[in-house]
Amino acid sequence: MSEECTHNCDTCSANCASREKTDFREAPHPESSIKKVIAVMSGKGGVGKSLVTSLLAVNMQRRGYKVGILDADLTGPSIPQMFGLHERAMGSETALYPVATRTGIDVMSLNLLIEDETDPVIWRGPVIAGTVKQFWTDVVWKDVDFLFVDMPPGTGDVPLTVLQSLPVDGVMIVTSPQELVEMIVEKAVKMAGMMNAHVLGVAENYSYYQCPSCGEKHEIYGPSRVEEIAEKYDIAHTARLPIDPKLAAGADKGLIELYEGTWLDGISDACEAMLKETK
Repeated sequence: MSEECTHNCDTCSANCASREKTDFREAPHPESSIKKVIAVMSGKGGVGKSLVTSLLAVNMQRRGYKVGILDADLTGPSIPQMFGLHERAMGSETALYPVATRTGIDVMSLNLLIEDETDPVIWRGPVIAGTVKQFWTDVVWKDVDFLFVDMPPGTGDVPLTVLQSLPVDGVMIVTSPQELVEMIVEKAVKMAGMMNAHVLGVAENYSYYQCPSCGEKHEIYGPSRVEEIAEKYDIAHTARLPIDPKLAAGADKGLIELYEGTWLDGISDACEAMLKETK
């Protein structure tokens, strides 16, 4: 395959082996059972993809579903910290096994495999993309109703690998109110469309701060743009997450499973409906 390959055989004249393969999806581990895969992505870093991934996972676990999180953000893995996971994942000659959180959410992250969780991951793109594939093909995701994939920022190797290699049922887009972020997030929305991935919803993080004394909402980073983005791209479900010191403290202390809030209930309803439609 050419180093300049765009993975779009329809517009390519090169005669390579990949032209014969129109489906790039990888098979999961033989012992895995996964009903729905939802990728959480954005075109920019720092907007809270890991937070939204964690909250959605907690929401669905509270509703009685078996949930897993595949941490595809290999160079900036924060999922284990949010759940207070510091032990190493176990494996055998034929499989890797995720680590369960306090409430039973299965997590696989590179930070659960390396010797020191503070060591940097200095890998090139193809190695990172290959490792993400292994988190799908080599990890046993046992009886999982929802597998949430926490993506790295941007529209590069790893998002492309996930959208091509995994049977993604829905994409959750995360943004923040700034106009610059909106422009970059649109790239993620368009990428999902180009890969024929259904955009399930869009969540706006840092949307407002609610005064604990009077209850008034202050839009510190400017007016909300989430409805504008949703209308422009015909996205059915939206959510607005506040700047919440308690939520931030819970994530820092590994206590995200204790959070209180209903911000993502509508999108969680959409996830639940998607699963029921296939039964």
